[in-house]
Amino acid sequence: MEGVRRIAIFGATGSIGASALDVIARHPEKYRATVLAAGHRVDALIDLCRVHRPDHAVIADEAAFAALRDGLRDAGLSTQAHAGLAAMDALAASDACDTVIAAIVGATGLSSTLAAARAGKRLLLANKESLVLAGELLMAEVAAAGGTLVPIDSEHNAIFQCLPPGRPDGIARIILTASGGPFRGRSRAELADVTPAQAIAHPKWSMGPKISVDSATLMNKGLEVIEAHHLFGMPGERIEVLVHPQSLVHSFVEFVDGSTLAQLGLPDMRTTLAVGLAWPRRVASGVAGLDLIGQGGRLDFEPPDLDAFPSLRLAYEALHAGGTAPAMLNALNEEAVSAFLQGRIAFLDIPALVEDGLAALPPTRAESLEVLHAADQAARRHGQAAISRLT
Repeated sequence: MEGVRRIAIFGATGSIGASALDVIARHPEKYRATVLAAGHRVDALIDLCRVHRPDHAVIADEAAFAALRDGLRDAGLSTQAHAGLAAMDALAASDACDTVIAAIVGATGLSSTLAAARAGKRLLLANKESLVLAGELLMAEVAAAGGTLVPIDSEHNAIFQCLPPGRPDGIARIILTASGGPFRGRSRAELADVTPAQAIAHPKWSMGPKISVDSATLMNKGLEVIEAHHLFGMPGERIEVLVHPQSLVHSFVEFVDGSTLAQLGLPDMRTTLAVGLAWPRRVASGVAGLDLIGQGGRLDFEPPDLDAFPSLRLAYEALHAGGTAPAMLNALNEEAVSAFLQGRIAFLDIPALVEDGLAALPPTRAESLEVLHAADQAARRHGQAAISRLT
């Protein structure tokens, strides 16, 4: 009989971490959260440790180590405190866990994701940047170590569920669905005065501010196109995007025989996490089944508006350019989104800054992680300088 799986959650204090812990708590005979990791929210991490009693807790901010250690001690917990990205990498690769949920937002999550892949862990991947920055490297590490990678964002998880095991042939194209974000249907001119508060008010999903802004610009869908290229070995010209405002059809796979398979469900991350934890089996996630009549009885689809939302076009262009271009796309976007959330630049400045940076910084071959990090830093410097000129 299979023993209890030991789960590490990197990004435990975020929305994905909360969903993962909810699913794990429903199946104490199958799963246990043994490692909880967070970026800087020490008090929130300690609160989670009180409830879930992991063996290890790690905070990325090294300056917060003492607060974490003392807080765990004061709570009467035996949970061992750690701090720093190197500690995250070590725990991801250690026998403290056999499954890693990679949900740290941004390039910060890349190192621990790669560490888990190299150790042959079951990797439940929610960190887009790991694939956008280093997709070829990550997929090669997973294959070499004999691990299992299950994407847990809804679109790629849907494709994962629709594909037969192995590397199936006969796929004509992949169609990713997009909710359209909070500004679906608005013209470019109508987006000029959008505020950060409006941009993070997603109509379907509860997400962090950065991911919510990416949804509002459709950059998240652009990053997902790049991810799908790496995850499923599909060229960009055979990956399409359809706007689907109900967010019930999570993606499609079209085959050469004319068949199209889709995965449907309520927009709740607990479904994809349950798939990732139990695959190829199924376990209850706490999410109800889909009542299509109760949901309005209709499913609508429309093409994305690339004039109002040019970030999606820029992502396709970066994928086509290859090399370090996707890494620079991601870095430029992170800097621009951060400046927008701080109120320093306007909403439409986000894609403008990304486009300017991609034009100014020619891509090179992505030969190593060091090359990718150098490209990431060069793009950030360029973006920061451009932002300073606007503010």
